[in-house]
Amino acid sequence: MCGIAGYMHADPDKQIDPDQLVAMAAIQYHRGPDGFGYHVMQDRGVGFSHARLTIIDLDENRGRQPFVSEDGNLMLAMNGELYDYKRIRADLTSRGARFRTKSDSEMVLHLYPQKGLEDMLPYLRGEFGISLYDKERDRLILIRDRFGVKPLYWTEQNGQFVFGSELKVLFAHPDVQRRFNARGVYHQLMQTVVPGSTAFDNIHQVKPGHAVIVERAHGRFKIRDFKYWDMDFPTMEERGPQLEDDYDEAEYIEGVRRELLEAVQLRLEADVPVACYLSGGIDSCAILGMSAATQQSPVKAFTIGFDDADYDESAIAREMAESVGADQDIMMLNAGHLYDNFEETLWHAERTIYNTLGVAKLLMSRHVNQAGYKVVVTGEGSDELFSGYPAFRMDLFRHGLDTLPEAERAVMQQMLAESNKLFSGAMLAEDEYDDPALDKLVGFTPSCLQPWLAASEHVAPLLHPSLRKEVEGYRPGTAIAEALDGDMLEGRHPLDKAQYVWIKTMLEGQILTWGGDRVDMANSMEARPPFLDHHLAEYAARLPVTMRIRGRTEKYVLREAMRGLLPKVLYEREKFAFMAPPAHTDPKKWAAMKALADRYLSDEAIEQAGILDPAGVRALFEKHENPETSASTQVQLDAVINHMIGVQVLHKHFVQTDVPAQARAKAKELGWAA
Repeated sequence: MCGIAGYMHADPDKQIDPDQLVAMAAIQYHRGPDGFGYHVMQDRGVGFSHARLTIIDLDENRGRQPFVSEDGNLMLAMNGELYDYKRIRADLTSRGARFRTKSDSEMVLHLYPQKGLEDMLPYLRGEFGISLYDKERDRLILIRDRFGVKPLYWTEQNGQFVFGSELKVLFAHPDVQRRFNARGVYHQLMQTVVPGSTAFDNIHQVKPGHAVIVERAHGRFKIRDFKYWDMDFPTMEERGPQLEDDYDEAEYIEGVRRELLEAVQLRLEADVPVACYLSGGIDSCAILGMSAATQQSPVKAFTIGFDDADYDESAIAREMAESVGADQDIMMLNAGHLYDNFEETLWHAERTIYNTLGVAKLLMSRHVNQAGYKVVVTGEGSDELFSGYPAFRMDLFRHGLDTLPEAERAVMQQMLAESNKLFSGAMLAEDEYDDPALDKLVGFTPSCLQPWLAASEHVAPLLHPSLRKEVEGYRPGTAIAEALDGDMLEGRHPLDKAQYVWIKTMLEGQILTWGGDRVDMANSMEARPPFLDHHLAEYAARLPVTMRIRGRTEKYVLREAMRGLLPKVLYEREKFAFMAPPAHTDPKKWAAMKALADRYLSDEAIEQAGILDPAGVRALFEKHENPETSASTQVQLDAVINHMIGVQVLHKHFVQTDVPAQARAKAKELGWAA
């Protein structure tokens, strides 16, 4: 729920502009259309604002943020949800805490003074971006949830520390520069972003599972970052007999069922109706099945269908909905129309996208909102916990085969050549790609990064000569490796390493951004992913390898845990990637993409933006249309074309446009004023 914003001066005697705070809230109106609030501590040179989406405590005035503690020492603005809050509130109340709202967010104001920052963090269960100012210690704290479900950005410029839920919130402040970073553009064009970075100069993300603490001394900021949680897999030594299948299978199946059920039940808690996203995959079907089992009335289930049979899962989703008596709503999409909403999607995503799935998700969230829902539970995170992606199986085959029992090795070897053709070029590289820095850190180059590292070879010729010079000799794999925590990789099983790298790169930088929060909140719709509950994740980290991948079956333990809820066809089904059809697979979609390219990739448009090289762009299109180019390479080039259009659109939205003026105009349009 909601969007947060704020800024602080390095000099506490400088004044905060309330109108500026309101404008920063207004530009993220889509995150919180149900009201706004702001609070300023002028004697400390700090102010917060908040755009509210009412989900818990619907009282218009009582739940309005920012919250200020009774003693005036703490100021809080929060985005997201904290679960199990009723139990924690009751405990805090018994210890003397006095709550003024029914909000889950308010408990932070009571946990922090009682527990202190580090001891408070384990109590925060959910998806959140938190800003907390401690007047007594004169420190600002930003906290992001463990997997990065909710976004949170910050920058230090011109003696000010500025933060917000979206990049455009920072850009709404007139002192924040809106300028592309050469390496940031490089990564936008190759898809995989360096953890914690953005496409723009001096604009940072709070990393998942991290807190950023900002203090002031002698007119300067002291900024430090610390990690409070990570996906900590056991070492090979700690796994011990697990590697020889010496374990109780039933215990793990029951454990997954127990932890997932609790995570689902917590995420159904709301003061508004909660629906489900339902694809034809085991993940969302499991969530729907558990949701239906815990509620007396039929669950509302929303499904996306595509007009391309190779990518459409609506038939299986319909079977699942019927099996649990859900009220299903199927929105069929024509692939040729997805590019009609490409620009709008990028304004919300604030990064480039390789596939129009993000557009489809934006259209779905709009449909859900129009149907009267603000909250859905979703299946994101299951593949990350239970090894659902083809890349994981590939890494297990290439680097962990000798750790498996003999029978498992034989099955794995037989499967190597049977990868789903739909993944080729997008989820698996056509040829194995080795990066020296990743090989050194991880022991191998994870398969999830290989197609994008391979795509990076197309990037340099696409860049404007001035940017190309800045990235001369740059190694994207090295930058990614340097952003990963080697302690979390050392001594781990190859499958654990592969999952860890995916979680730190693809999950946070792709699935949870333009496939998740950003396109859901574009239409004021909050998505809750039970699989990313950290209690479930910590349990899943201990699962034996063969409980995750068992012969031909990925996510084995989840299938067994959900066997009673799933239709037979789904229980037996192999992993299918939920994505929109690539442009070149459909003449109408290719024509729609080319029409957008004609606008944004013309020589004139490229020259005006100064990001790309028109000759390089033309050469890439020629390669794509060459009859000798393989289908796998075409999929890869489809992605690069989307990224090229994307950086041009981002330039229009956030560099060429006067964002501060846009934000103030939005505040005026809404009637929001200080």
